[in-house]
Amino acid sequence: MIWIVLALLAWIGGWWLNTLLSRQKNGFATFSIPVIFGVTILIIWHGLVRGLEVPAVILPSPVAIWSALINNVPTLWADFEQTVLKSVLPGYVIGCGLAFLTALVIDRSPFLQRGLLPIGNLAAALPIVGIAPIMVMWFGFDWHSKAAVVVVMCFFPMLVNTMEGLRASEPMQRDLMRTYAASYWQTLFKLRLPAAGPFIFNGLKICTTLALIGAIVAEFFGTPIVGMGFRISTEIGRMALDMVWAEIAVAALAGSLFYGVVALLERAATFWHPSYRGS
Repeated sequence: MIWIVLALLAWIGGWWLNTLLSRQKNGFATFSIPVIFGVTILIIWHGLVRGLEVPAVILPSPVAIWSALINNVPTLWADFEQTVLKSVLPGYVIGCGLAFLTALVIDRSPFLQRGLLPIGNLAAALPIVGIAPIMVMWFGFDWHSKAAVVVVMCFFPMLVNTMEGLRASEPMQRDLMRTYAASYWQTLFKLRLPAAGPFIFNGLKICTTLALIGAIVAEFFGTPIVGMGFRISTEIGRMALDMVWAEIAVAALAGSLFYGVVALLERAATFWHPSYRGS
């Protein structure tokens, strides 16, 4: 009973403290509110698991998950290296890069704009559980097949966002560039690509999540005895839920850092955009 009371007190205390901080407009409050909220959730989680005596095979406590993290650092690092460094990053770079170049080619061809973009919108909705087994059969069980899945997952969302961005400039602005006798490439680099920046970075941010999900799910269908997806499926079979949640925590942290890096690059590259003015 005392653990349930502790969880209730943590909720009330966290709510009260965040209410006070939300009235302040400074960097400390901006940083503190999500930290306090996260700590409160962990305390409530631990209190309810202990108070209700939830079995560890259903939901382990944060303390058990932390213990699994600390005691399995070499294994978690090997899984991170296999999934993120060998599969996600190469697939992300190749998929987004090819999509960007393809968008530039499509932009020069009205035929491709009308023929390929609808197919791209359709392909973007393909289920990963249908793509992953095919890629494993084509490229083998090592990281190459996972990177191929990431390429497919990233290509079409990035393509669609880039094409939308290339159409974002105003007709009057394009007419002004023609008045200055600007060539296609001058108009592209000086007007259309800067105007497309928010759309391009939106596609890059979407793909950070899709890339990690794609690589992890692809590892369920065949992989060497290492990787986040392999570890999750294996530990589920052993009923070791603390290790499963440890892998999930590492994946969540990696995905958040990946997204944060792209967001920082977006802020540096599109500082002129109205959404960043005055911030």
